[in-house]
Amino acid sequence: MRSSSFFAMPGATPRSGRRAIRSLLVIALTAGVATAVPAAQADTPTATPAATATELAAKPYMGWSSWSMQSSKYPGLNPDGDYSYLTEANVLKQADALASKLKNYGYEYVNIDAGWWMDKNWKSGFDQYGRQTPDPVRFPSGMKSVADHIHSLGLKAGIYLPVGLEKGAYNDGKTPIWNAENCTTADIVYGDLRTTNGWDSAYKIDFSKPCAQKYIDSQAQMFADWGYDFLKIDGVGPGSFKSGDNYNNVADVAAWQKAIATAGRPIHLELSWSLDINYAADWKKYSNGWRIDTDIECYCNTLVTWENSVDNRWDDAPAWSNKGGPGGWNDLDALDVGNGEMDGLTKAERQSYMTLWAISKSPLYTGDDLTKLDSYGVSLLTNKEVIAVDQSASPIARPVTTVNNEQVWGTKNADGSYTVALFNLGDSPASVTANWASFGFTGNASVRDLWNKSNLGTYKNKITAALPAHGSRLFTIKPAGTTLATTSHEAEDVANTLSGNASVAGCDACSGGKKVGNLYTGGKLQFNDVTVKKDGIYTVKVAYVSGDARSVNVFSNSGNGTSQKFPSTGDWSTAETVSVQLALKAGTNTITFDSGSGYAPDIDKIVVPQTV
Repeated sequence: MRSSSFFAMPGATPRSGRRAIRSLLVIALTAGVATAVPAAQADTPTATPAATATELAAKPYMGWSSWSMQSSKYPGLNPDGDYSYLTEANVLKQADALASKLKNYGYEYVNIDAGWWMDKNWKSGFDQYGRQTPDPVRFPSGMKSVADHIHSLGLKAGIYLPVGLEKGAYNDGKTPIWNAENCTTADIVYGDLRTTNGWDSAYKIDFSKPCAQKYIDSQAQMFADWGYDFLKIDGVGPGSFKSGDNYNNVADVAAWQKAIATAGRPIHLELSWSLDINYAADWKKYSNGWRIDTDIECYCNTLVTWENSVDNRWDDAPAWSNKGGPGGWNDLDALDVGNGEMDGLTKAERQSYMTLWAISKSPLYTGDDLTKLDSYGVSLLTNKEVIAVDQSASPIARPVTTVNNEQVWGTKNADGSYTVALFNLGDSPASVTANWASFGFTGNASVRDLWNKSNLGTYKNKITAALPAHGSRLFTIKPAGTTLATTSHEAEDVANTLSGNASVAGCDACSGGKKVGNLYTGGKLQFNDVTVKKDGIYTVKVAYVSGDARSVNVFSNSGNGTSQKFPSTGDWSTAETVSVQLALKAGTNTITFDSGSGYAPDIDKIVVPQTV
């Protein structure tokens, strides 16, 4: 099941509780009985050195996943009941299509999501060692045969499990653990049978017990023997809309990493869903990727919709921007941009969707029906220049300016150029401008349009694009001008005026080691003595710290101020920057940050150009 999705009640509204446990499929899981189906065990493979995380996930992975079509009510996708799409025949059909249409562009994983061990009445099957075994109707040839076919196409095979010991595998604690003498399921869980994962569908494993690791080892060995290259562990906490000790699965993830290392086959380990950012260091230490958000699917008559929940990612991705990198990546979920009407999105939305995924360096795995890609979908999924943005070694992009629904995101590339995306997240057309000053330079720059694969020529100081509702552009900007001369003003400068609750605090990540915080319910920070040589609209960079997304009224001199959105920096010990446009007059000015009735970010400093 991907993320919470598999256990969401059919028809549940994705934004309001779709990620909480829903009774229908939880009952199916918890009622699953262990069936004594012997699992064919290949000869133990000759141990090979385990791939390091960086080797295994040097770049975000690319491929296809089954869940989007499994979860949809689009006519014809699930004719035998909810989630019935998942079958051997359908997986192999998609694998063949991936190989013929997308493999040459880097797409290589074919990932089987939730339900492969359940019949169409949601009864689970387990072997005599408490391990999930494929449903003989869904996968009549077995999981090894499926992996073999995928490999024959030059592709990689992926599989899925929920975290914990599924209740149906427990069997009153009598089930023996494979290759672990005198160990049974009673020896791997807590005595009170406390539950875990995002749906409470499993008993929490007690890794202080030596038999516990043996169970995870047995599962990892089974997948390695079957030939799987990728494993998604779902319902992981803290995250999956659960918190507290029972839902802390860091030990599970560590056990999986250890088990994979000794299974004799490199396996990419992906975690799901809505992982707690406070544990980002653990996710990076023990896995190769982590879902940062709720499900992308709408659980409706299309695969996704803009509101449920594609548009969430523009708010949620910035906090994670400094967490991903070689060895482990921020996973924004499936990329459903190839099927037109089935996707449930406009062309503009489909392009913006893939643009954000690419600049965020998310894994690019589509959930579309690859046998029915339309021409526009193919043009999106196979644009080599956009894919190169996702796969490059450049840092993950962040918002540079966020004025209402008009946003500019960007990152600097190793060759000195910039990848710059313009987004109009509003419901009506709007113009969006990227100012070169936001990137620290001025003058001329050459611009290449990546979606249209064309050079646009030279632009001076900025580029403006008229965008449709939910539209975007993606550029490579190569500066030919000069570095922008600026003057920095520290928030803690004694010449500034603090009012209300505002106060100076220490900040290791901040310039000068200090910041101004406690900007809430009327707290204000006024920068005094901001001097420029002539009147004009200046692009002022603001360095700030904010563990969550916050807004603040920013204005110059006696202006009324406009509310500016400051994306989360991920925690309260990381500083980032955004730019604001302010009218300054020749001579001395003031710039004020007013929290109004809400909570504002902490301010480190402002950086003001010396000229317009």
